[in-house]
Amino acid sequence: MEHKLQSERLDRKDVSADLIRQYKTMQSELTSKVRRLDEEVTQLRQQLAPCQEELRTERRDREQMEKEKDAIIAELQNKLDNMETEYEKILHDTLDSLLSQLKETRLGWESRSTAIHQGYKDLLCDFGLIPLDI
Repeated sequence: MEHKLQSERLDRKDVSADLIRQYKTMQSELTSKVRRLDEEVTQLRQQLAPCQEELRTERRDREQMEKEKDAIIAELQNKLDNMETEYEKILHDTLDSLLSQLKETRLGWESRSTAIHQGYKDLLCDFGLIPLDI
């Protein structure tokens, strides 16, 4: 029985030593894995920093371009509105001038027409005809 007890103690000691060895191996592997992952995190953060800065720069550039584009659009719209106003004024001035010229021409033709009619009336009277009867 003593021998069996001794054997049990030895087995327990062997199992315990094996478990301790496995535990230390696992602990060592996990420590190594944690260290490796920490290094990877550090490296990724170092890679991320320039990317974030580039992103901020790109966003600033895009916002600046949008502001410039909006300013150009507003300027062009203003020029277009001014041109529209100017062309409208030119059109009105031209139409007013045309109407004035037409009125003057009409008055000239009416005056000339009246003179021609009077000449024909006088001729008819010279022949002894009454112009209203014809």
